[in-house]
Amino acid sequence: MRERLVPLMKEVQDHLFNELAPFWLTHGVDEEYGGYLTYLDKDGNPTGETVKTLVCQTRMIYSFSAAHRANLGEGKFAERARQGVEFLLEHFWDDEFTGWYWTCEQDGTPIDRSKLTYGQSFAIYALSEYTMATGDERGLGMAIETHKCLTALAADEEHGGFREFSEEDWSPKKPGVYGGDRKSMDIHMHLMEAFTNLYEASGDENYKEDACYVIDLLFNHIVHPEFGTGLAQFAFDWTPLRAILFKNVWGSDRDVEEEARPLNNTSFGHNVEFAWLLKHSIDILGLDVEVYRERMCKLYDHACAYGVDWERGGIYCEGPHDGPAREKNKEFWQQAECMIGFLDGALLTGDPKYLDAYENVHRFVMDHVINHKVGEWYPLFDEDNNRVWDYMGHAWKINYHTLRAAIQSEARLAKLIAQDDAV
Repeated sequence: MRERLVPLMKEVQDHLFNELAPFWLTHGVDEEYGGYLTYLDKDGNPTGETVKTLVCQTRMIYSFSAAHRANLGEGKFAERARQGVEFLLEHFWDDEFTGWYWTCEQDGTPIDRSKLTYGQSFAIYALSEYTMATGDERGLGMAIETHKCLTALAADEEHGGFREFSEEDWSPKKPGVYGGDRKSMDIHMHLMEAFTNLYEASGDENYKEDACYVIDLLFNHIVHPEFGTGLAQFAFDWTPLRAILFKNVWGSDRDVEEEARPLNNTSFGHNVEFAWLLKHSIDILGLDVEVYRERMCKLYDHACAYGVDWERGGIYCEGPHDGPAREKNKEFWQQAECMIGFLDGALLTGDPKYLDAYENVHRFVMDHVINHKVGEWYPLFDEDNNRVWDYMGHAWKINYHTLRAAIQSEARLAKLIAQDDAV
């Protein structure tokens, strides 16, 4: 086993230490106004587009903070995170209605003042990570304030969970493509992630209770009762709905007028991401892993059976709960989350099929997805591994998935090697 694992870990380490981390030590920071410029072309150069999204600003803060916690950058990542926090606090926070604006101009002038729960969740996640990385209590303080906003102004007291699309004053947005009548797996999964981080940073049992509450919601309403895979979107009363894209889209630059996806549809990337984030929450919250073992394995097994392209490598985007992939493009973020998740499956069960799945995705990423000359990852490929998009950064693509995947995969490969050495 060691003979198989060590070369894989060396490839991840080489990419992390010599390509990815150096790229982000020299890219992304807005030297003029602060915060981050996230539109980067195939060579990593700024494209001239300067809109700043809450998602990317907070994800960059998270990534730089996590990199510092992983002992990368000799303190430079902490400084990059700190200046991002300064910009976020000065320009994105709404002093009148509370909460974080959705987008701002380069200089911080608000553009879209909407309050989207997705963005609020990443503010909690990033700012709690930032405090754990640097000791700067402003991060934790504002993470707590954001939690107060969500629980007071976006909680669905009747059906449970959280409303996801609100206007500036937290009133619901219109229905349909404006999202005012929908809930989703994606956002509640990230709330689990955010509340777990807030508990880890604060030690406050109230946030542990909130994280457990969201975990229960996910399994009671969002995971398919028969197949154990994730359903994408719901009415407020948790009736499953065909998934649509929204006007405030965060899945890159796709057309929001396209036809809704079939009801029998699930995301391989979200399922595997949910599984490993759940395992992380279990560890941080001190829950019993045996209660969730079978549920996590269902998520991994479905992706192994239907999502992995065993012939050409990589993980497909989406497909039915009970059959082969339907949407066979390969996006960068699914590859990143499945690298972490399949290694978690191997650590959890010892089943070699998860290591086989990891190695498949690992090889696809190393051979096709990474722009080794530049250091970051290309965003999208078709099912035949032809590159569709070639930029390094966008309004929604930055280092959150890639840097996290490299850090977390390296740590898990080291654990697997240590396990093998102990046998």
